[in-house]
Amino acid sequence: MDHLRSTRSSRSPRSRRRLALAVPVVLSLTASLGFLPAAASAAPGAGTAKESAQESARDAGTTDAPDLAYVVNTRTDHRTIASVKRAIAEADGSVVATYRKIGVIVVHSANPDFGEEIREARGVQSAGATRTAPLTAAGTTDQGAAEMLTAAQAARTAKASKAAGASEPLEADQWDLRAIGADKAAKINPGSSRVTVAVIDTGVDDTHPDLAPNFSASQSANCVGGKADTSEGAWRPYTADDYHGTHVAGEIAAARNGIGVAGVAPGVQVSSIKVSDPDNGLFYPESVVCAFMFAADHGVEITNNSYYVDPWLYNCMDDPDQRAIVDAVNRAQLYAQRKGTLHLASAGNSNHDLDSDAIVDDSSPDDSTPVTRTIDPHECFDVPTQLPGIVTVSATGVDKEKSYYSSYGKGVVDVAAPGGDGRYQTPDTPSKNGRILSTMPNNEYAWLQGTSMASPHAAGVAALLKSEHPWASPATLQWLLKAQADNPGCPASYDQDGDGTQDADCEGGKRVNGFYGFGIVDALRAVK
Repeated sequence: MDHLRSTRSSRSPRSRRRLALAVPVVLSLTASLGFLPAAASAAPGAGTAKESAQESARDAGTTDAPDLAYVVNTRTDHRTIASVKRAIAEADGSVVATYRKIGVIVVHSANPDFGEEIREARGVQSAGATRTAPLTAAGTTDQGAAEMLTAAQAARTAKASKAAGASEPLEADQWDLRAIGADKAAKINPGSSRVTVAVIDTGVDDTHPDLAPNFSASQSANCVGGKADTSEGAWRPYTADDYHGTHVAGEIAAARNGIGVAGVAPGVQVSSIKVSDPDNGLFYPESVVCAFMFAADHGVEITNNSYYVDPWLYNCMDDPDQRAIVDAVNRAQLYAQRKGTLHLASAGNSNHDLDSDAIVDDSSPDDSTPVTRTIDPHECFDVPTQLPGIVTVSATGVDKEKSYYSSYGKGVVDVAAPGGDGRYQTPDTPSKNGRILSTMPNNEYAWLQGTSMASPHAAGVAALLKSEHPWASPATLQWLLKAQADNPGCPASYDQDGDGTQDADCEGGKRVNGFYGFGIVDALRAVK
């Protein structure tokens, strides 16, 4: 599950590729992404799976070419969209979904030259493939084993919770709630049922007894492929192995009902917008565009985004495919912001400095054969994490130090939150587990760690703030989230493994820095 922001080891997630620029930078893109340069430094190089497939298709004829998915970005007026749709048909493309409000069209095509042809069409501002491998038949995905809670651990923890006067049987193992005062905050204001946090993820098991009381089915959907399916249960995970979204949902809003665990904001609503591909578990751009649009049009106040948009860990603006991905997803998330939705996203698990001059990315594209490249994170962007207006969250452990895996960066990270650190930061809890305990499919519980777990903690605090200030805009809510955070400042040393070498360099001061942004979120301050 490298494209997700949770981690089970020191392994770090994701990456991408480069093509020659085929069209000039679009004015609409530079306007909406004002801080994003038009050029990027990506390692030149090697052919990709997509290019190989296209070359083979040219040799064999387009009738045998595999389908690829594309986003085509244009203006929002009816005449231009109609013209672009005609051009799509002429280039042998079929329209899957049209998001007229933002000028994004999702397309499938077996024409190996579709991208080049459609970029030449009148009215097209950017267009590109959203994957480097052909569309495949649906299947299931195995994301790896989580650390499941055993019956013996549960019994021991329940005894400790009862002795401590906690309302939930497993709360004694939830060091993360106490670290940000969420246990005390719940006694003052557990959050309003009028506030919904949408979990854009692998699906949520809303039948779990800790999630069912707070689940909003009317604000849930399956957006896989770029078109929302709101049929009953479409938002649920494919299998128990697709547990990521259920774990995230519990961290945000598991109910205080005397069962299992508690969420940071146990009184708010949580919804599920599933975007993970059934075949490989990846989060493709067209699905994420659909998710942001669905959230905005269904009154969601906050979204949690514990992933990066596949197949590129960083999307470089000198590549027409990657630039089109940035353009499409950014249009959708900005639309949602304008409708009143605040987005929070995880910083990533690569221990990358997102404010550095260069990062080696050897994991992209993650849907075919990765190509090692060196990118400038000021010109190649982690999506949606580095898009404008999105709250970027780094991870901390029980000692309130940056988790060993968490990416960071001055001016990129906005706030920090508990994501767990099972390697260097061990809590004094019954299970002595430095990860985050939360809900799993089939009424189970497990520990996970990652910036995937940090972002929902911050989203829970944002939901408490929204409950306290119901008329706050996304910008105001972000300001409030930063204002209530507690910043420990840069550590004197960050040599966690004791080998005499700094494992990461923290830039900045006590007010704002690269490890924690404006600080670690504080649920108790949020409700006071």
